[in-house]
Amino acid sequence: MANVKLAIIYYSSTGTNYQLAQWAAEGAKEAGAEVKVAKVQELAPQAAIDSNPAWKAHAEATKDVPVATPADLEWADALIFSVPTRFGNIPGQMKQFIDTLGGLWAQGKLADKVVSAMASASNPHGGHEATVLALHTTFCHWGAIIAAPGYTDPSAFTSGGNPYGTSVTQKQDGSMLEDVQTAVKHQAKRTVTVAGWVKAGLGG
Repeated sequence: MANVKLAIIYYSSTGTNYQLAQWAAEGAKEAGAEVKVAKVQELAPQAAIDSNPAWKAHAEATKDVPVATPADLEWADALIFSVPTRFGNIPGQMKQFIDTLGGLWAQGKLADKVVSAMASASNPHGGHEATVLALHTTFCHWGAIIAAPGYTDPSAFTSGGNPYGTSVTQKQDGSMLEDVQTAVKHQAKRTVTVAGWVKAGLGG
């Protein structure tokens, strides 16, 4: 299979989507991919971050994670996005980043990227699917190829059952369903595998 370069782009305020990004990186590397993990730029005022101890702690703990740039997407053959839901949609931080990608889109440099998405919310009907599908709408505008996990692995059922992309509902103690890690790694491996097929086909 062709060597695949994967960029994992995430936004996380208190750490859930950072963890999903780390698990996705593990799965992709197990599948032989070269991986970059990058966070989108934080836009919230420092006062808001400081007012939430978990947010402040996570910001400090991940201060050395690279900030995503359009060059990361141009570099990659495949992309995974991971975000919390905000009123059933993506957070403003991720939207602002996506809005910087017009130049790549206009040059056709986002077309034929293999893409996938993950999400989190604080309750079972908090907008997981809507948030992933909002990202899918953007991917369609790019002409990208969506690699949804569907039900291609049993962990899709035991981790919450979202066929559009792995999604997480955090329990009161901050933990997740036990098969979420398996589902995320499977989604990453599937994304890398599909990207390898596409890259080999384009090269042929």
